[in-house]
Amino acid sequence: MSGDQPAAVRFEGVSKSFGDHVVLDDVSFEIPAGSAFCILGRSGTGKSVTLKQVIGLIQPDSGRIFIHGQDITGMESRDLTEVRRKMGFLFQDAALFDSISVGENVAFPLRRHTDLPNHEVLARARAKLKDVGLEEAFGQMPSELSGGMRKRCGLARALALDPDIVLVDEPSAGLDPITSGEIDQLLIEQRREGVTLIVVTHNIPSARAIGDELALLHEGHLVAQGTADELDASREPIVQAFMRSRGT
Repeated sequence: MSGDQPAAVRFEGVSKSFGDHVVLDDVSFEIPAGSAFCILGRSGTGKSVTLKQVIGLIQPDSGRIFIHGQDITGMESRDLTEVRRKMGFLFQDAALFDSISVGENVAFPLRRHTDLPNHEVLARARAKLKDVGLEEAFGQMPSELSGGMRKRCGLARALALDPDIVLVDEPSAGLDPITSGEIDQLLIEQRREGVTLIVVTHNIPSARAIGDELALLHEGHLVAQGTADELDASREPIVQAFMRSRGT
């Protein structure tokens, strides 16, 4: 990241609680534009809450969140919508609309956020599906797809508006190792094209493959951040336990 270029995402002393449960406690980090940042942690440690705060679905109790240098904390919904247009989100279960075709699922953000004519919307949707190896599924219904194909469709939809930042929640969930590796490669290709990736995952081999930096959340705190090699060298027991695990 050059000295005059703001981080794609920056958390500054962010805390969030739900009732008496502290999910994030004074968490700070920054993600350089065009890099891949993998967030690790046990279930309930605030990983998905962190993603939702990046897109403004959840507001922090304290601290500030910046997207490309712009403070989105407490931002009005109209302005937040503009920020979100530059982001894509791949949900853990792909979150496809089962009542419309695969092609129309990918076309949905284009219809909602652009004034492109129908033929251009469909052409772009088809191109995004081709990018993830799913062009032949354009006319199929989501119920006809395997888990891996649904994930690919979800990724194509997340990329429909050519976002600067893509948020990915558990890309390996429910997938066999080969399919998981294929999804990893699609994400790595996006990083190579300059997209900033923020990936929540339990899968350490996947995090090693994708992430420029890894961050481990534990009991509300960011207990480690760095390259996979740096986390491997940590003497913290919780970091060692995570980095030595082999699966999801």
